[in-house]
Amino acid sequence: MRDLLLIALYAALGAAAVGLAGLLALRALRRRSVAVSLAVLTAVAVGSVLAGTLSVAWAMLLNKHDLGVVTTVCAMAGVTATATALLLGRWVIGGHRALEQAARALGDVGDAGGTGGGSPVGRGSEAGVPGRAGGVTGAAASAAAVGVGGDRPAFTVPGVSAGEASAGEARTGPVGYSGGGFVEPDTPMPAELASLSRQLAHTSARLAMSRERERALESSRRELVAWISHDLRSPLAGLRAMAEALEDGMVEDPARYHRQIRGEVERLSGMVGDLFELSRIQAGSLALSPSRISAYDLVSDAIAGADALASELGVRLADEGVEQVPLEVDGREMSRVLANLLVNAIHRTPADGTVAVAARREENAVVLSVTDGCGGIPADDLPRVFDTGWRGTDARTPPGGAGLGLAIVRGIVEAHEGRAAVRNVPGGCRFEVTLPACR
Repeated sequence: MRDLLLIALYAALGAAAVGLAGLLALRALRRRSVAVSLAVLTAVAVGSVLAGTLSVAWAMLLNKHDLGVVTTVCAMAGVTATATALLLGRWVIGGHRALEQAARALGDVGDAGGTGGGSPVGRGSEAGVPGRAGGVTGAAASAAAVGVGGDRPAFTVPGVSAGEASAGEARTGPVGYSGGGFVEPDTPMPAELASLSRQLAHTSARLAMSRERERALESSRRELVAWISHDLRSPLAGLRAMAEALEDGMVEDPARYHRQIRGEVERLSGMVGDLFELSRIQAGSLALSPSRISAYDLVSDAIAGADALASELGVRLADEGVEQVPLEVDGREMSRVLANLLVNAIHRTPADGTVAVAARREENAVVLSVTDGCGGIPADDLPRVFDTGWRGTDARTPPGGAGLGLAIVRGIVEAHEGRAAVRNVPGGCRFEVTLPACR
């Protein structure tokens, strides 16, 4: 029993000495390849056995023959273990190199297309406005490109509509992505590296989605700036011409010119009001004052407010079934939502057409809908209907619009924790606003 205790003691001392040396070696080589660290670990394991054996032999508890046998066995085991460690290290290094090479593509997602460089000034045709030369100049550029604070663009969209164009319906929400630049390598690798590879692939996909959304936002911003620059320049030029004619005394009917000037000023004032409203929505500073209100009263007031415009354009307003359901909303802001939808529908419905309004309860929600007779929206345009600056084709563009009305609708509805959607129906399209029902 005493001999066994002595053998254990000497073996422990020898192994401890080799282990301490191994720790110092690992610390000194911690920045080297993993293969070197594995080789050191192998040397420590075999060296501990050999050191313990030599310690026991030094204490004369092991004869020379047995010492030679143990030493030979340890040497062969050391060679095999070292070779195995080097192979394992080479495998890990190979997986690391494959992962490193694949990770280089992580930052290249979307670099070919970029986010759309260059200034929007002077690029009306690039912004989706064919046939309009020139860009934003002077005060028009400042008004169109700068937000309320004057230090950043005001026309960014909280989310780009992904849409369900194939089903004839578009809903507000994040845009889909087509994949990232990182591709998981096929090289076999340890579980830790494989987990890192999967995480990099997920991060790359999110980066691709973010860049796709950024490109869509930039395109929308440039298109909006081009539209607004045109809509500001045209009436300003007309106002200047009418003012000069009045100054020169060349007008036979000054009252008519005064009415036209007042109408243009009111239109420009409405456009500026829309810009500030959109800026407040996107800055998150839209303060709501919710109160309990009946959907019937809300719809009735909106129809009454749009009746004059509908009569002027020869469009009928119809009640498609408005239920007496309560809502907890900001009455002023929600009235603006319905007014924007009704004005949009009236302008896009031909004379003798009908615009129908409805309100109904569905489970835990209330759905307000406005159906027009526009003939439908192309499937490719459905995902963009609620984007800032979208106005469709020239044939469907109402006079004086800046493409902000539906973007304001989406912002106000989402501020009420609701959802705005549009889908095609026979003869036209239906805009639906879904709001939480009163608890």
